[in-house]
Amino acid sequence: MHRKTSRTYVVPALFLGVLFVALLIAPGAAHAADGGSDTGAFQRALSHGAFFALAASYVFGLATSLTPCVYPMIAITVSVFGAKEAKSRLQGIMLSAVFVAGIVCLFAPMGVASAMTGKGFGSALGNPWVVGGIAVVFFSLAASLFGAFEIALPESLNNRLSSVGGTGYRGAFLLGLVCGLVAAPCVGPFLFGLLGWIATTRNAALGSAAMALYGLGLGTLFFAVGAFAVNLPKAGAWMMGIKWVGGVCLAYMALAYIRDALPRETLEHWVHPGPVLGVVGAVLLAAGLVLAGIHVAGEKRKSRIAHLSRPTKLASVVPAIAGLFLVATWWQTSNAAIVPDAAAMDGTPTKELKWESSESAARARAESEHKPLLVDFGASWCGACKELDAKTFPDPRVRAEGSRFVALHVDATDDDDPEVARVRKKYGVNEGLPVVLLFGNDGKEAFRFTEFVPPDRLVNALAQVR
Repeated sequence: MHRKTSRTYVVPALFLGVLFVALLIAPGAAHAADGGSDTGAFQRALSHGAFFALAASYVFGLATSLTPCVYPMIAITVSVFGAKEAKSRLQGIMLSAVFVAGIVCLFAPMGVASAMTGKGFGSALGNPWVVGGIAVVFFSLAASLFGAFEIALPESLNNRLSSVGGTGYRGAFLLGLVCGLVAAPCVGPFLFGLLGWIATTRNAALGSAAMALYGLGLGTLFFAVGAFAVNLPKAGAWMMGIKWVGGVCLAYMALAYIRDALPRETLEHWVHPGPVLGVVGAVLLAAGLVLAGIHVAGEKRKSRIAHLSRPTKLASVVPAIAGLFLVATWWQTSNAAIVPDAAAMDGTPTKELKWESSESAARARAESEHKPLLVDFGASWCGACKELDAKTFPDPRVRAEGSRFVALHVDATDDDDPEVARVRKKYGVNEGLPVVLLFGNDGKEAFRFTEFVPPDRLVNALAQVR
């Protein structure tokens, strides 16, 4: 009896732990990261490092498994492929693992395809019509999670998919393969949002890994129930809270695409960085969360405030989205202020780096003057590139140390430009941006950075190159 009770509380503890991690990752990856854009669910996380982006992908998948379309079918699905009737614990573990492998095999190729088809997506982000279209898509996905409509497969196809598989390893794998399709109404918004982000990274390896982690997150509870006979808490109103959070995040992503497409000067003209912006955003976000809490409480069975559920849900959406957007924008703008009159550590004024725009001219100058070469690949649609321009290159220590270098900036906004393609190929820059390269005066590559580089880190690298 004691063992059963312990198992009953394993999953609630897991929920609390994962939600706590998610809360840490969300602000940490989306804002405390040393660079990157807030565009998409994980763009700034990616700029901070692949670990945060992949962790966020896993949490996203786990959050999907807690939605009303997936959670109630976990116990039933586990029974279908026979994990509950397994003859041994090992067999139950193996069956559950094969089921999760099926889920991963469904999603991982999507990451590769999205990254490959997004090869030219970067330059398109400079087009306001494209950015507006992406924002409309994300707003639509958010609306689906708020209950405006459902993303669902035709009922006939859904019934056929539900009958796929059967007991045994083959049945477990096939059932896992179609699990995401059967749960399309809730999986769809999360999935499309993640695929949209992967398209902007243009990194096939990271895209497949992110989707694999998403599949593992989605399959975690299936594995726990099938392998260890964990008793899940009953489905309830808390799942509505999961959908609400997902909807708010997707709506924020839509606004973030628009914001990050704007020049920094335009953004700062309309949004003045300062504590007032952060306070207003925090108040709105808190108000939205309180109203959402009343909405979720009203969804409980026999709730005395059931009549308040719908109006508080509707009232919570706008302040929560606006509050999250203002807080995130305040954090981004307040931590990316440009230092116009920089001075070195000894107080000596430093001048801005003089950037060459011609690769051949920069190379020739570096060779003739026997100077090291600094190459910066950036683009107008690249948020992390903007962070480099705002935080790192204006730093007085970077300016002082970088004055020894010939500085070359390659504007890779237009992926179809033959010259951009040539320079990219020459320097082996085949994936996402930014990319910062340091070459010694002997012409050999000394350092390569494929993410936002904080000033301290770049200064240390510059000092080592001769």
